[in-house]
Amino acid sequence: MNQEQPSFITTFFKLESSSGIILMLAALLAIACANTPLQPYYSLILDTPVEVRIGALQIAKPLLLWINDGLMAVFFFLVGLELKRELVEGELADKRNIVLPGFGALGGMAIPALVYAIFNFDNSRAMAGWAIPAATDIAFALGVLMLLGSRVPTTIKIFLTSLAIFDDIGAILIIAIFYTAKISFSSLIVVAICIPLLGFLNYRKVESKSLYIFVGIIMWTAMLKSGVHATLAGVILALFIPMHSKNNPDHSPLKEIEHDLHSVVAFWILPVFAFANAGINFTGVGLEQMLHSVPLGIALGLFLGKQIGVFGFCWLAIKLNLTRLPKGISWQSLYGTAALCGIGFTMSLFIGSLAFEETDVNLIFDERLGIIIGSLASGIVGYLVLRSSLRNGDHQSG
Repeated sequence: MNQEQPSFITTFFKLESSSGIILMLAALLAIACANTPLQPYYSLILDTPVEVRIGALQIAKPLLLWINDGLMAVFFFLVGLELKRELVEGELADKRNIVLPGFGALGGMAIPALVYAIFNFDNSRAMAGWAIPAATDIAFALGVLMLLGSRVPTTIKIFLTSLAIFDDIGAILIIAIFYTAKISFSSLIVVAICIPLLGFLNYRKVESKSLYIFVGIIMWTAMLKSGVHATLAGVILALFIPMHSKNNPDHSPLKEIEHDLHSVVAFWILPVFAFANAGINFTGVGLEQMLHSVPLGIALGLFLGKQIGVFGFCWLAIKLNLTRLPKGISWQSLYGTAALCGIGFTMSLFIGSLAFEETDVNLIFDERLGIIIGSLASGIVGYLVLRSSLRNGDHQSG
């Protein structure tokens, strides 16, 4: 089993980094469509009504929301699988590996949110977007690392991935607590029934994917109707997938599903999401729009807040002797990695859609502008700092 782990990790990093490039191309294609004569067709596709009806049960949404609520539930399902694997037998199973990325993630969420709040505290509607700069896009960040080639130590990649996992946990909690619509308790009762049913399947080590998917679809539908964001059903479902097979100790149902989903999510679901959500129309966008408190707060939250939060909290944890710099990571490379954490593309776009899609406040500004500017600036600075660090051969731990 130990012999397979390096191969799995190597494959994971290659997959995540290459998907970041596909994500970038999908975002650029969306921007091109939104700023050319293709714009009416781009909007027409995203606004296409899609309806599913079974008797009295009806789900009717435009295609954009099916992507954001439906396809992204599969993405969150994969996030949940990765989270469970890491906590059970991955890097995060060793408590010594938790402290540094845990502190970094905490600072990387708190400080960007604070930066955003400083610019928008006097506007209650704009404050709905406080969590937008608090997310890290691991695919994009690893894509930037890939540009640096094989010189990047594996410890940097593992640290960045571990931090992003904690970041995802924080984002999941934020969505569950702060971004819910009017709650339907009758629908939540259905969700509450599904959870012990999944627990029973897990306890019996049932490995039938169809049973888990069936219960998961019911839970997703109930979650959608409850007002709690439906994508959280994916995370809950993932936590009940058996880690080990009852009949074959060497087989892991969780790892099998994770492996099967990785390519689908990396090369189809996330690019489709990026294409559907990154289409900013720059017509009429001037300095006034760019300097609006919302996109400005997001851009500076991602660019400055992430660097200060991640690096500052890691420095504090090390100076308090709670942990130490991992082998192969210097202070300079840690700072470069912290800068890369300011790439918040996918999750930031997702939280932005939750914060502003149902209000008319987004007619005054476009939060996606701040996400793209902050992520782009963070990627460039992170790349330059890490390239300088790796060129100098400065990989000593402290």
